[in-house]
Amino acid sequence: MDLPAIARLRADLAAAHFTQAALDGLWGPDAADALRRNERLPALRALAALRARTGEPGALATLAELFLLGGRVPESEVQAALPQLGADGAIALGLLWPASAELIAPERSLRALLELRPYEFTDSRGHASWWITSDLGELARGGPLGEDHVLGVGGASRTLSALMLQNAVDSALDLGTGCGIQAMHAARHAGRVVATDISQRALELAAFNAALNEIEGVEFRLGSLFEPVAGERFDHVISNPPFVITPRVEGVPSYEYRDGGMVGDALVETVMRDAAAHLTPGGVLQMLGNWEYTAAVPDAFDRLQGWLEPALDYWIVEREVQSATRYAETWIRDGGTRSGTREFDQLFGAWLDDFADRGVTQVGFGYVLLRLSDETPTMARLERLHTPLGDNEWGLGVHLGNCLAAHDWHAAQSDAEFAEACLTVSGDVTEERHYWPGNEDPSELLLRQGGGFARTISPGTALAALVGASDGSLSVGAIAGALAQLLEVDEAELRAELLGGARRLLDDGILLPPEA
Repeated sequence: MDLPAIARLRADLAAAHFTQAALDGLWGPDAADALRRNERLPALRALAALRARTGEPGALATLAELFLLGGRVPESEVQAALPQLGADGAIALGLLWPASAELIAPERSLRALLELRPYEFTDSRGHASWWITSDLGELARGGPLGEDHVLGVGGASRTLSALMLQNAVDSALDLGTGCGIQAMHAARHAGRVVATDISQRALELAAFNAALNEIEGVEFRLGSLFEPVAGERFDHVISNPPFVITPRVEGVPSYEYRDGGMVGDALVETVMRDAAAHLTPGGVLQMLGNWEYTAAVPDAFDRLQGWLEPALDYWIVEREVQSATRYAETWIRDGGTRSGTREFDQLFGAWLDDFADRGVTQVGFGYVLLRLSDETPTMARLERLHTPLGDNEWGLGVHLGNCLAAHDWHAAQSDAEFAEACLTVSGDVTEERHYWPGNEDPSELLLRQGGGFARTISPGTALAALVGASDGSLSVGAIAGALAQLLEVDEAELRAELLGGARRLLDDGILLPPEA
């Protein structure tokens, strides 16, 4: 890897202000919105209008036309946009290549071989801006993707990076790294990171991206799933594996970035079954996955529980369910095949036949968090949360980490010890009351969570009162005793009810444990 050349590229990108905000300003909100739908014409028209007004496109416009829109750009403009790296340097790095149709022109034009785009995020360590290379997408290619396509940062990648726990650890593993984005995120909280992939090309691009963004401490290894780390354990395993359920029949493309080569959801099952052997005590695996609902096992959660080792804590959240038909449509289009074509109908038929043969009715998508317990597991959560997430400024991972810490704290407390604890209400929780006209007492009381999973719960009168009184000055037991007198109910029964309710609210991040 030519590190000096990569450093020159980095300097040129910074000098051009090649950022998402600058790009949105370059072609305006309408064109930016169209690009998110894979429509480039409005952006191309905006750049053409800019050229007509100024005569020179400027470095930012040149880089955008090359690396995001798949355009062909005269070499002199490339040279102006990349003054330190130069056109020949970009060719040597594998970023650009002469456009064959222009070879006989007085000045050669260049086209991109890779997509290069800015990427920005905020986590608990602050705001960061990176640049990420990947294979050209459908928009720039003008057709379906290749089966060895290396995907850039998509919706699933952003979901997993936002979910990622951010507690400092010694070691992390990115299983199926692709362009390397999760390994780069993990490097912000892990002392060392191992990133694996079955694709040598993906590993090369991932290593390039780490070097481009001056990220150290990442080791890249070739191989399938856990094979490259046999016998090793990690504090944190992150995986956006190739979990897409694809028919294993001739004529159906198998994309390395999304198809793991196994039947149905067997790849997700394999990762979950093998997780415990690669986690340190207390170590956590986080992954995205699909799981099938079948006629034989109508509830997919019954299947998921059968994949779990007894030593694991688990928290699995299903975020969406699609019918077999909708699922097939989604992933055929994802590969760049357009609806209404003969190719689309052939692929659609293959998908539907596969689902029918195996009795698949629906496919779920969600988040998997597994933790290797160093004692007896205390967490067993299976949830269907199909509603929008809350506002998580530093990512959902911070909320998950806080919930795990709160769970571990109260799970270690006996009921007598827990009753002595003084809890507080999370700052993102609000109370909502509904009244029938003319009534003084509310007909319904709701607690709403602004962050996290944006939960809305109906706690009942006593638990709502406990939440309202939890300002850190009164213990759970004292509040329960006062409420028993006020409501004229048996104190022991109410105390048991409120202790259980308070533990659940700690698990959800609605109540917070005492400060250490």
